[in-house]
Amino acid sequence: MANPHSTYYDRRLRQGPALIRARRPYLVKNTVTGLGLLAVVGSIYYYTLNAVGQDDFEDVKVPDQPRKSVGSK
Repeated sequence: MANPHSTYYDRRLRQGPALIRARRPYLVKNTVTGLGLLAVVGSIYYYTLNAVGQDDFEDVKVPDQPRKSVGSK
């Protein structure tokens, strides 16, 4: 007779030994891949903030006073 409750998790939804054994070969590879992606995204974010932070916006003309709306009632 087959086991009616065939799953990788126990009653409290914790990983069972079979699931831990099945995931073990991929743990290091997935960790290295995740850290690599984090490094790439972090370096792009850092570069972007540095590139934008160097702009001083001196070429943008700012009006002295706000414009009045033409059609105000």
